[in-house]
Amino acid sequence: MSDNVRELVHQCLRGDQSAMVELVSNFRGQVFGLCYRMLRHRQDAEDVTQESFVRALRSLGTWDQQREFLPWLLAIAGNRCRTLLAIRMHQPATSSLVEHLSDDAVGIRDAENLAEEVDLALSHLRAEYRQAFLLFHQHEMSYSQISTTLDCPLGTVKTWVHRARRELIARLKDRGVLQESRHAVRRV
Repeated sequence: MSDNVRELVHQCLRGDQSAMVELVSNFRGQVFGLCYRMLRHRQDAEDVTQESFVRALRSLGTWDQQREFLPWLLAIAGNRCRTLLAIRMHQPATSSLVEHLSDDAVGIRDAENLAEEVDLALSHLRAEYRQAFLLFHQHEMSYSQISTTLDCPLGTVKTWVHRARRELIARLKDRGVLQESRHAVRRV
């Protein structure tokens, strides 16, 4: 981990407001990206991002400085997202303002449409699968880093990422975004 982040944390612990602003500024995009991908709602992602930083800044004294800062911060954000998702599950469903994409998605070439389809497919994954998948693919964390971040066994992380990939591919195939390859190798 960079000494710059450690120094920022030390300054934050001393109450330096400009250091707090800089720390948030350095990691805001990564935290928001995780929250948005997990929650699929911009306002909720912004709220959870802000709440995550408030919690992180309050808990800086408990951060183990022998470990990387970003995984610790993303764990806080992921936990906040899972809490909000659990709350959502217990609330009555509201109608979506976003129209679903046409099921005739075979000819999608536009990157925005593909990104929307991937986001839609990701939204159907279990929260644990989605978070592990995003930490691995979007944040390029290793399985062991994800294991530490999510505080779960390494084998569990590998299983979650594998299942997320498998379910994501299946959903994209069901929607016609991906086509079955004639040369695909089937694993048993």
